[in-house]
Amino acid sequence: MITKADKNKARLKRHLRVRKKIEGTTARPRLSVFRSAKHVYAQLIDDVTGKTVAAASTMDKELQGQIGNGGNVEAARKVGELVAKRAKEAGHVQVVFDRGGYLYHGRIQALADAAREAGLEF
Repeated sequence: MITKADKNKARLKRHLRVRKKIEGTTARPRLSVFRSAKHVYAQLIDDVTGKTVAAASTMDKELQGQIGNGGNVEAARKVGELVAKRAKEAGHVQVVFDRGGYLYHGRIQALADAAREAGLEF
């Protein structure tokens, strides 16, 4: 029987393998995604300086009235739009996408597609 701990361990292993290859720079920050059962989080990270450039999540005040459940595809879409808007305000259009070891499907794909439609280039 596969437990949640085993699944998360495998995800973290995939995440570390991907992180060896990609890095966010000042010119192209890393769009990192984390999803939990109830929420979705996205942040732009400059790995050179170790700073978060922009962030958005389903817990943001701007999104609280628009979404009911933060753990669904529609909520992830809204987070993608919001993080893209904040990234453009910070002067970043090109980013490197870090899916966090999750499969590119469902909420992760919805967030990425919404960010692209809102003007981010991966």
